[in-house]
Amino acid sequence: MSETKQNHLNHPLFVAARAYTNYFTPTVTGIENLPTSGPALVIGNHSSIYWMPEVWITFMAMLERRPVEPSFGVAHDVILNTPIFGDSIRQFGVIPANRDAAAAGIKDGGAVMVYPGGDWEACRPWTDRAKIDFAGRKGFIRLALEMGVPVIPAVANGGHDSIFVLSRGERSAKLLQLDKLFRAKVFPYTVGVPFGVAPIVPQLPLPATVDVSFLPALDWSTQPGDPDDTALVESYYDDTVGTMQTELDRLRAATPNPIATGIKNHLAALPGPFSALAELVS
Repeated sequence: MSETKQNHLNHPLFVAARAYTNYFTPTVTGIENLPTSGPALVIGNHSSIYWMPEVWITFMAMLERRPVEPSFGVAHDVILNTPIFGDSIRQFGVIPANRDAAAAGIKDGGAVMVYPGGDWEACRPWTDRAKIDFAGRKGFIRLALEMGVPVIPAVANGGHDSIFVLSRGERSAKLLQLDKLFRAKVFPYTVGVPFGVAPIVPQLPLPATVDVSFLPALDWSTQPGDPDDTALVESYYDDTVGTMQTELDRLRAATPNPIATGIKNHLAALPGPFSALAELVS
């Protein structure tokens, strides 16, 4: 199994993913908090609509941390049903973004990566880029309590700086009945290159540096708890969001301008005297 996993990491799709995420000059810290074996639930904050570099960065870090044990990511049905690409990512353990699939992955002994905020958080306005927004979704807490698995936050900073989201476009989504068609409540409007102000189309992302921090398992997830206790689940939700927001605030304080930092990182990597151009970026 180890050889198979390593072959997966050398698959052309992941080679391309590494090249892609390198554009965001990523750093990963705290990966030692992810168990090398056994089931776990990894929860992250979602950013930058379709580009979502934090997803690839987090998932590849999980695969490298657990070369023998299974790791699973989740994706929307629209992505999984995409010809060729959808089939490819399924090969690496990407499963549908629903409770049953996540539970099955945990039962298989896997570390399952989920993003509770989903498209709602990924499409939040750029002005809310430094905010954790799970939209009150608590299914991951009930799932963790039912399955008795540790919950490992993977907090990301920088991805949502790379694209300027003006609005989630909730009214447009409702008018287009996207919730019925695709389980989507957003139809985001962005501003950027090459489309200017436009809905949903992929603008070119800026090279904002992305930092991902794996935190220790949340205390509540290592203790017995009743998933049907509404007050308990609510308190665990508040604790989880608060813990992740505190870490995002810390990452934000360390890298307050991810775009400038990303540009500086790229310039510093230039050969010879060209690397000195990095000193021009503050």
